Amino acid sequence: MLADRGYDTNEILAYAISAGMDPVIPPKKNRKEQRDYDKYLYKLRHLVENCFLVLKRWRGIATRYAKTSDAFIAAVHVRCIAIWAAIRT
Repeated sequence: MLADRGYDTNEILAYAISAGMDPVIPPKKNRKEQRDYDKYLYKLRHLVENCFLVLKRWRGIATRYAKTSDAFIAAVHVRCIAIWAAIRT
């Protein structure tokens, strides 16, 4: 389970562990006992979150102008290709 510091509560951590998940949530700074977490995996989560942010900057995706789900998926694919092309150059 990947989440940010806002989800660092004992209840959420206990639920994740009881459900068989490995929580990757950085501890809040005011926690008395700082616990370890997978920093590399947390950085990957940040990259994925930024990717969605870049996708949402395109107005057609953010407001869902497409009338069908196929058209929406096509718009997401076109935007992903545009992002990939910008990174490659």
